[in-house]
Amino acid sequence: MVSCGPALTERVADAAAPAVLALTGDLERPARLTVPDLLAWPQHRVRVSFECATSGVQHHRFEGPLLHDVLCAAGPQFDPGRRKDRLRFLIAVTGADGHHALLSWAEIDPDFGRAPVLLAAGIDDTALDGSGPQLVLPQDRCGARYVSGVNAIRVDGRYGPWT
Repeated sequence: MVSCGPALTERVADAAAPAVLALTGDLERPARLTVPDLLAWPQHRVRVSFECATSGVQHHRFEGPLLHDVLCAAGPQFDPGRRKDRLRFLIAVTGADGHHALLSWAEIDPDFGRAPVLLAAGIDDTALDGSGPQLVLPQDRCGARYVSGVNAIRVDGRYGPWT
């Protein structure tokens, strides 16, 4: 079993508060988190290079917790009676600018894809308190799934069958 890190608590925002990230969906403990909240988890550091369609190749250093750790602490509602139930869960990430990215739970799960996806609390030694965390996918060559100012993450295992 993977350790899930600190417990999540609800935060009430005020005008001077940092940007808030809402964790919603099929979770036992939905939460509202800020960059300072994300610092309670073990921090991982990565150097990345990725191609940006508008500004070419980018090189940055990011620091923050693993997305898997944060979502695990929120208690995804996996059905213990269904073998490998977690494989059907999707993770939708939205940024303050409307940028969206979609991941699968299997992609970040240590038993499957084990992708070291971060919810970065800092970039190039600068805290992201005011703008909110950034989704960082070190394995991606293209920067399209790097979402800045993440303000919502929805975990969804209840979508209907495709016909």
